[in-house]
Amino acid sequence: MSAPVKRVVAWSTGTIGRHAIAGIDARPDLELVGLWVSNPEKVGQDAGRLAGLDRDLGVLATQDKQALYDLEPDAVVHSAMTDDRIFDALEDLVEIVEHGINVISSGPVVLTFPDGSGLDSYVDRINAAGAANGASLHVNGIDPGFANDVLPLVMTSLSQRIDKVVVSEICDYSTYYQPVVMQDLYGFGRPMDYPALLWQPGVLTAAWGPVVRQIAAGLELELDPVLEEYHERIPSEVDLTIDSCEVPAGSMGAVKFGVIGTVDGVPRVQLDHVTRTNPAQGPAWPQPAEGDGGYRVEIVGEPMMKVDFNHHGEHGDHNVSGMITTAMRLVNAVSAVCDAPGGLVVAKDLPLITGRGLVAR
Repeated sequence: MSAPVKRVVAWSTGTIGRHAIAGIDARPDLELVGLWVSNPEKVGQDAGRLAGLDRDLGVLATQDKQALYDLEPDAVVHSAMTDDRIFDALEDLVEIVEHGINVISSGPVVLTFPDGSGLDSYVDRINAAGAANGASLHVNGIDPGFANDVLPLVMTSLSQRIDKVVVSEICDYSTYYQPVVMQDLYGFGRPMDYPALLWQPGVLTAAWGPVVRQIAAGLELELDPVLEEYHERIPSEVDLTIDSCEVPAGSMGAVKFGVIGTVDGVPRVQLDHVTRTNPAQGPAWPQPAEGDGGYRVEIVGEPMMKVDFNHHGEHGDHNVSGMITTAMRLVNAVSAVCDAPGGLVVAKDLPLITGRGLVAR
């Protein structure tokens, strides 16, 4: 007997949200019943058109949150931008859970595994609401998300001895369109002395520390209290025009950064990123196995293991497929999150999630 169809509200129509709408529509066990948008110009437009499907889905965009709550959906797939409004986004998510609605969200990424994040008050509110009404919240995606939590933990099931786990993203971001992220958070195209947010002490730990801590928790490691951070930035040697901004010669063009979890001072779990705006930058830094980018999991121990996970859209762009994989990790997790105990749910505690129902018909 097939499971009942889950009624879902999509929350935003941006670079991830439009793919989430398409994904909800593609799954036979999900029904799109509502759509929230931040842009007042989109109010009243059909979800299918906003998602680029070139057809109507019969669901009109709104900014009326209460009207969406009144629909009593099983879940909200939340993909609104949170990087530049973390605390406002946390309030939004808590409010949805307090209305008894399950939420699967792409951010804030600190909630992928918030232990040690200093957000206990929000986690307590989410867990209290979930205990009272059964609603759950799960935050995930591709990175932070599947590529550096589920994938490495699954690989460790093949290990006899583990000395160190290293997870990496190695990507060309030239076709990634998020001007706020690229210019203000990373500092691409800015002078080399520009105080971009990510390079301030503690910010990398806040953003990617949850990856390190979740892997450690999955391996039952007690990490040293403070995670180590590093970053190395280099200027662009030529003028570049990328999708998010201009990158003049001499301005910041690429960065290699990481967060390291140690046990008694010995590195045991490490998150690395190599982020370029042109493939020629930083030739001595790690390179993707193929194409313009992907993810890598390395397990040092017995046996020694390495997996390169590459993806690209059917028309070639890996940044498009990065948005699709993020969206579909959320969409495909709807039923599992709805079935989970109330409160905050982390990736290591969810059952196997598959793309059931998505084989082309």
